[in-house]
Amino acid sequence: MILNSRWDRVGLILILVAGLAFAGSAAAAPTMVAFDQISAGDTAWMLASTALVLLMTIPGLALFYAGMVRKKNVLATTLQSFAVTALITVIWIVAGYSLAFSPGSPFIGGFDQLFLGGLKYLKEAGQLSVSPIAPTIPESVFIMYQLTFAIITPALITGAFAERMKFGSMLLFVAAWSLLVYAPVAHWVWSPDGWLAKLGAQDFAGGTVVHINAGAAGLACAYMLGRRNGYGTEPFIPYNLAFTLIGASLLWVGWFGFNAGSAVAADGRAGMAMLVTQVATATAVLTWMAVEWIIRKRASLLGACSGAVAGLVAITPASGFVEIPGALAIGAASGLLCYWGATGLKRLLGADDSLDVFGIHGVGGLVGALLTGVFSSKAISGAEASMMVQAVGAFATLFYSAGMTIAILLLLRFTFGLRVNGDEEQAGLDLALHGERIV
Repeated sequence: MILNSRWDRVGLILILVAGLAFAGSAAAAPTMVAFDQISAGDTAWMLASTALVLLMTIPGLALFYAGMVRKKNVLATTLQSFAVTALITVIWIVAGYSLAFSPGSPFIGGFDQLFLGGLKYLKEAGQLSVSPIAPTIPESVFIMYQLTFAIITPALITGAFAERMKFGSMLLFVAAWSLLVYAPVAHWVWSPDGWLAKLGAQDFAGGTVVHINAGAAGLACAYMLGRRNGYGTEPFIPYNLAFTLIGASLLWVGWFGFNAGSAVAADGRAGMAMLVTQVATATAVLTWMAVEWIIRKRASLLGACSGAVAGLVAITPASGFVEIPGALAIGAASGLLCYWGATGLKRLLGADDSLDVFGIHGVGGLVGALLTGVFSSKAISGAEASMMVQAVGAFATLFYSAGMTIAILLLLRFTFGLRVNGDEEQAGLDLALHGERIV
């Protein structure tokens, strides 16, 4: 075969990649079990964990972000989290869950769970379907639990382009990103046939899948949309840091569902995950405040809230694998390095990452993923951890997420546009895009 042009070669590459991605993605029959094989304790805990993780986005993240933007953008910022929750729910049911968790290739899942076609509940037969990943709870609960992760990940990204993106373009971006970035990365790490899972990468609750993924996308968004008008030359006064504190507190509490819930059982591992999450978060808060005290001669509420989120992010991949010394070390490292990520690194990168998505979630996710390779205990995890494997997973996700994000945004830029105009930005998104405002 002779390839006559560059586009012929590009087409061949795309065909080969598509064939590789979907090779062997034959549909698997749903696993059906009797009602009495379901653990009531595990199911009750996972129902509670699901509610806790959903609480992290609405109202937790919505309030956390709303308190940090200017008054004229508060309603638009909270609406983004609320709308993302609704949008991702439908996308997850239609295709996201299938692409993330159905048997497929090492890179993407199959199509047998489109519209949740394999989900079954047969009352008269006394049977229901379960996921092989979570065989002691109904598949419906597992689907719903994973949905809450799929919701919060793109919701986190919105903090990077706060106060300047078109609402319709934001929805289109989130929809495309969920299918093209989140679902494949979730499959890589959490599906048994994912390439990072086979490599032995350890990510208990989403340090790679959620936080590095969102952080890299956030940085790409910040570059692609450009700086806010007046950035660096005029003060951007946060609307209400009490909102931010309430939001951070809801995130902290909800994170127990995020981390301890990832045990997918009401057992000792869930208890350990909950304990180390609390320890790492508290350590990160104290570390961030100490660094502020040394550098700025005072501790701040915003700093304490940022330190809490940094610790929560960093302990996430390690939460089911580490003991107390590891939690203390991860918490201290995240408090220090995420402070630098939100200050020195942010200045170095020169991007207007409005609410420090990369500085906290990207940097914190990298810290947690890499230190999991250092502190993971085989006695808890049942497997040896490798710093090299952790690095491969972390940086593969970072570069894939950033690259695909740029591609999606470029397509939107040349079709629908990305950014509101100068007058709309000056008036504020609340009034300009939604016809509402806080009086």
